[in-house]
Amino acid sequence: MMIEALLEVKGVTKRFGGFTALDGVDFLVRPGERVGLIGPNGSGKSTLVNCIAGTLRNEEGSIRFEGEDICGHAAHRRIRMGLARSFQIPKPFASMTVLDNLCVPLLYAARKHEKLAPGRIVEEAVRILELVGLAGRAHAMSGGLTQVDMRKLELARAMAAKPKLLISDEAMAGLSASEVDDILALLFGLKEQGVAVIMIEHVMRAVMKFSERIAVLVAGRKIADGDPQAVVGNAEVVKAYLGE
Repeated sequence: MMIEALLEVKGVTKRFGGFTALDGVDFLVRPGERVGLIGPNGSGKSTLVNCIAGTLRNEEGSIRFEGEDICGHAAHRRIRMGLARSFQIPKPFASMTVLDNLCVPLLYAARKHEKLAPGRIVEEAVRILELVGLAGRAHAMSGGLTQVDMRKLELARAMAAKPKLLISDEAMAGLSASEVDDILALLFGLKEQGVAVIMIEHVMRAVMKFSERIAVLVAGRKIADGDPQAVVGNAEVVKAYLGE
């Protein structure tokens, strides 16, 4: 029996002037699925994510979340539906504490049926900080965190929105091998909570370890989608990364 899609992207096209950044892209994520989205720099990965998240509007095609067409929905409405993302460059509220950085999405971005009583906001924020290993930094100013702790906070803020689908945009860029493993553990933990994850990443060790399925974008088109081992052995994918 086919499992109904959580996210279904069909024929999505996005242009910037005369440049076509996405050209008829189809992309599917099922509930609880771990999907890697890879491609060379400039392949359209971030543009696709921005169209899904609502920070860009696609000119053609449809984007459905839990069966509902969300193309006309603002980004904040998509978040409240359960579609969250972390950013490649962490953007915490630098003048606020780590704890307060989580209270904001818990108050304003969490899905409607996940809304907490005001007295439980701090309790839930602390619980999430414990999950990501930042409980000891709860009252530190977020602007003073290390790079890896900043990445953990970025994921924690996305988790605080109580997503059904999290898009992790290059959360491991520039991290050491052990720091990559720390972030991987967080993402696997989300899977255990039933959250679907799209991982956009250049760290192929992490992509291969994490993904149940990999989709490849090249020059705005999807050229492969399927089993990770089969995809990385695909001649067209190898050519895209290594050249002729």
